[in-house]
Amino acid sequence: MKKMVSVVMTAILFAIPVTPAFALTNNDTVKEKAQELASKIVSDYGASGLQYAIMDHGSIVLSDSAGVYDKATKSPITKETMFGIGSVSKTYVSAATMMLADFNQIDIDQPLTTYIKDFKMADERYKEITPRMLMNHSSGIYGSHYGNSFLFDDNDTKNHDELLVKLQSDNLKSNPGEFSVYCNDGFQLLEILVERVSGLSYSEFLETHISKPLQLTSTQTPRDSFDRDRLTKTYFPGIDQALPTENANLIGTGGIYSTAEEVSKFAEVLIGNRTDILSEKSAMAMQSHEYRKGVWVSEETNTINYGLGWDAVRLAPFSDYGITALFKGGDTYMYHAALTTLPEHDISIAVLSSGGSGIYNSIFASNILLEYISAKGIIKEILPKKTFEPPLKVEMPSDLLAYSGLYGTVGKTVNLEIKNGEIDLPDLGFGSIPPQKYVYTGNGQFKNNDGNATISFDHQKNGTTYLKLNAYTDTPGLGQTVAVTYEYQKLDSNPLSQSTKTIWEHRNEKNYYSLDEKITSMLYLSKSLLAKNISVDINHGYASGTKIVDENKAVNVIEIPTLNGRDAFDLNFYNENHKEYLKIDGQSYISEDAIQPIYEGNDSFCIIPSGGQAVWYKIDDQSANRVMNVETPVSGGFAVYDADGIVVNFSKATSTHSVVLPEGGMIVFGGNEGNIFKINLMNK
Repeated sequence: MKKMVSVVMTAILFAIPVTPAFALTNNDTVKEKAQELASKIVSDYGASGLQYAIMDHGSIVLSDSAGVYDKATKSPITKETMFGIGSVSKTYVSAATMMLADFNQIDIDQPLTTYIKDFKMADERYKEITPRMLMNHSSGIYGSHYGNSFLFDDNDTKNHDELLVKLQSDNLKSNPGEFSVYCNDGFQLLEILVERVSGLSYSEFLETHISKPLQLTSTQTPRDSFDRDRLTKTYFPGIDQALPTENANLIGTGGIYSTAEEVSKFAEVLIGNRTDILSEKSAMAMQSHEYRKGVWVSEETNTINYGLGWDAVRLAPFSDYGITALFKGGDTYMYHAALTTLPEHDISIAVLSSGGSGIYNSIFASNILLEYISAKGIIKEILPKKTFEPPLKVEMPSDLLAYSGLYGTVGKTVNLEIKNGEIDLPDLGFGSIPPQKYVYTGNGQFKNNDGNATISFDHQKNGTTYLKLNAYTDTPGLGQTVAVTYEYQKLDSNPLSQSTKTIWEHRNEKNYYSLDEKITSMLYLSKSLLAKNISVDINHGYASGTKIVDENKAVNVIEIPTLNGRDAFDLNFYNENHKEYLKIDGQSYISEDAIQPIYEGNDSFCIIPSGGQAVWYKIDDQSANRVMNVETPVSGGFAVYDADGIVVNFSKATSTHSVVLPEGGMIVFGGNEGNIFKINLMNK
């Protein structure tokens, strides 16, 4: 699930209630600007359809859309068209948790084990985790158990039902409450908490305590019965037709469907205007500056500063105007969302899309809200975006050379060398800042050639040294964003014995392929989503950012606040029948070395083995460029990828069972235990 941000308003409340008539006579420029940016996201940034709505003092004052509901028919998006809202769903489960506190059924600062008796982890510190820590991302839980959660036309509760069992073998990456870093599993646990305490399923709780009082008819979950044709169509590169319905079955984390108007209406609950649903006290508690309770960057101008359920409670650029803004964003594989609200002005905007990105939606939301409050006279003018000059290099103090060395983040390690006041860095900011050279400019800071990205080193109170990035990035045609994050932490070298080195060297750059993912999973749209590539830093004793412990195990040591420490993992290798396997987060993967070519004869069978694990094949020279026809059981399916890992056909998405096999590609079959696939290969 992707980033989210929220902010609390400190400006004076506008005294005159706003009516729809006020909006119509004063906001033509707002409407035009919104259409301009919405059309840009559709034309240039991959969205097929986008929907947005502004609510002001309880009235919808702007509701519009861009793009299409269906590419084939070119039918338009309407205000009734539904979208997945991704991680904006976290504000709903957080509000539900706070409702339980209002009912005096829970105390958010009591251990979670008080309410979920069977919550256990391998790390004894789990007993200190509280519901508050789940909502502010400070529980110390590794991150996300995504397995079998994003499914096509399949609302299987397997992910929900198995989470507590999988957590039993997990460790923590930090002391509970030590720092906040994005954690999806925390909101899965909140979903379970709501169910255990209320006695209702989570979907029933939402319907009873949120949707009915607010008269939300379009706010649904994958477990609900509703007209799926109301969901806007979704698309994937290389597949010409619309995809089946995406069900994000981790509902508390990111599984709700809704409309922009209804999301903006729900915001009234979050800012304390519907005390019949959530008390003002609880709404204000959700807006508290939780991020400051632990290790955090010193800068206040940021788009990441966690509250309870919110990703930001002091969102830039509104903080530059003295206005508190709250923000939550979200991304599933197909849907993207942003909710920004100005509590003290009682104004909210929701932006939902099929395709595109939650980041684009959040930039849209900020820009249009600024236009709107400017038109209302809440701010005098919109400040110009920040501009930057190329850096002026100065002489660097020699003591900064001590920051050279090994650094790590989730998934990788890098060896950073500071030399002659310069440092070469890989891409930063989740790829928004490309690899480049940074030069020393004084005050412990290094800047890139454009001057918009600054790095420095922080030695924090937990004893860890972090590489910090402060960057302004421009998205052409949309706007500018700022983020201050810790990107890497300094690591100690981990010497290995020669025998351990030999075994791990053999795994370097090897791929391991998922066996446990249901064939209805959306992950089959891309081989990279199913493969784990192991990158071994043999000289320092690390593998894909984890610290090697012995010949078959490596453990997470990354403790990075904000975002880059999210979704940590351990690596556990094992052997069965002379084949090597890898286990991560309770999911098994098979080594590429153990995968055989598909039988090159005309007719063959593939049988799903006991346990229901997927079966992988390589496409060798004997089978490449031949036509494969598959007689597929109803519960089964298959996917074919080219040499670059691009999907050529995924039968559950296309309903096509014939495909030309690409050179150097791979095939995977999945289904229920005992499913038989009849395979025919013929020349073109």
